[in-house]
Amino acid sequence: MRLRTKFLLSVVLISSLLTAAVLLLVRYRVQLRVRDEVSQALEASVLAFGRAQQQRALMLERSAALLAALPPLKAVMTSGDTATIQDASEPFWRLAGSQVLALADRSGHLSGFHATAASFSRSEAQAAIDRYIAGGSTRDWWSGGGHLFQVFLQPISIGPPESSYPIGLLAVGYEIDRGVAADLGSIGSSEVAFGYDGTLMVTTLPSHLQQAVGALLAPAADASGTRDVRLGQASFRARTVDLSQAGGAHVTLAVLKSVDEPAAFLADLNRWIAAIGALAVLAGALLAFTVAARFTRPLGELVAGVEALERGDFEYPLEPRGSDEAARLTASFDRMRSRLRESQRTLLETERLATIGRVARSLSHDLRHPLTSIQAYAEFLAERELTPAQRRDYMDEIRIAVSRMTDEINALLAFASEQPALQCTVGRLDEAVDRAVRTVKSLPEYESLDIAVEGGGPCGAAFDPGKFERVMLNLLFNAAEAVPPTTGRLRVRCSATPHGAHVRVIDNGPGIPPSILDTVFEPLVSHGKPSGTGLGLAIVRSIMQQHGGEATVEATGPTGTTFLLQFPPS
Repeated sequence: MRLRTKFLLSVVLISSLLTAAVLLLVRYRVQLRVRDEVSQALEASVLAFGRAQQQRALMLERSAALLAALPPLKAVMTSGDTATIQDASEPFWRLAGSQVLALADRSGHLSGFHATAASFSRSEAQAAIDRYIAGGSTRDWWSGGGHLFQVFLQPISIGPPESSYPIGLLAVGYEIDRGVAADLGSIGSSEVAFGYDGTLMVTTLPSHLQQAVGALLAPAADASGTRDVRLGQASFRARTVDLSQAGGAHVTLAVLKSVDEPAAFLADLNRWIAAIGALAVLAGALLAFTVAARFTRPLGELVAGVEALERGDFEYPLEPRGSDEAARLTASFDRMRSRLRESQRTLLETERLATIGRVARSLSHDLRHPLTSIQAYAEFLAERELTPAQRRDYMDEIRIAVSRMTDEINALLAFASEQPALQCTVGRLDEAVDRAVRTVKSLPEYESLDIAVEGGGPCGAAFDPGKFERVMLNLLFNAAEAVPPTTGRLRVRCSATPHGAHVRVIDNGPGIPPSILDTVFEPLVSHGKPSGTGLGLAIVRSIMQQHGGEATVEATGPTGTTFLLQFPPS
């Protein structure tokens, strides 16, 4: 077997094994991460449901207590006449705003009954009151006619608290309908289902999935931990919560988080991993073939190559062939000759690459912030529970970011051709400042920072809105990266003066080191930011000078830094 073949097979085998191992490890870690995130989101949803339900129960229980304490209601109950109590209790039902109101005498006999659901009968309410009389809780769940109610029972007494005399019982119920279930589901972007003694009562699930959810709501269902369930063609992570009261019926809340979207992501990831692995192996094979070809040139051309090199001819073709030491020697000589030839082009090549690098850094620095804004607002749009107005606002913010990127590219082209790119209009600087601050505050990495606009009133000037917003974003992002992540504070102040508009960006960072203070606005000057290119403040000063204004460091020290932007009078 030839040397080239051996080398090619060895490299392909090694690259294939390494690529497969790395990609499989990445796939495994991503799968674990996605599964953990779904479980954590489900646990957070259950906790949020519990808090919301507890707050709602306390509020409704207080409402029942206030209603039972009304003197007119007590007067009605003292009449003892069922027909009178039935007629006179309707205004109290309307006042309570509940879906069920029941009044019973001391013995538990139902005297007054009102319900918005016609299918919920008086006899079903009487049975529920009998359950309370037998030792039930003042918080209970009633069910009847396909409806589920959360009920609060309150004894009605007369006389002072220390010697009160019970005259009856008030029950106020609020229906758990699809609207209430939808509100609970929106807390954690989940699906919810309520069951009463194993029977599905209310759910946000589509109709074709409702029959399959019954197993989760059964009284014997395991309510500990989360588990995977499949409803029809849909897969969920599910958690059940027991809402039953002592002595009452078995009421279960099931919270389900869809895993179809993460599953689709993982399937797409698997396809990408397979494609990347194949491309990596193919690229490794092509590279190995190219390198092997250089090491397998015949020794016969080596002498001619040496003589040509003696004459200063670096272009004489050398093609090592075979698999012996002569071929390796020819390849070594060719590499040496290539290095000598390349050394003559080092300065020009280095300068060319440096120029390309500066342009690339400038582009990445300027386009990263708008792209980050677009990503953030796109993630907001992925949320299901958004109003049309919110969606329009997020789309407008995305359009603004895209427009800003277009403006920056056009400005770069204009700068390269030395043509002015300003499009100034007389407008309000404070509105542009507000947009820039909202953009920074919307980013997850800066949500812990205290960022605000101070000062009052409109602040007008003649300026290019796109370029000025670019200036503000550069200053705000620089400040956000400099301040402490947990106690960071940024303030922006706009003020109108007789000499023009002033904008100040103030932070509580560690300040600018004296060693770079005089050159901080020059290109490629950076400090304390591993990913910084040193172009942000240079761009700020350049844009402000194009406006006829100036950007300066007004103050800096251990307690913070203040940048001042000065616009000429408009």
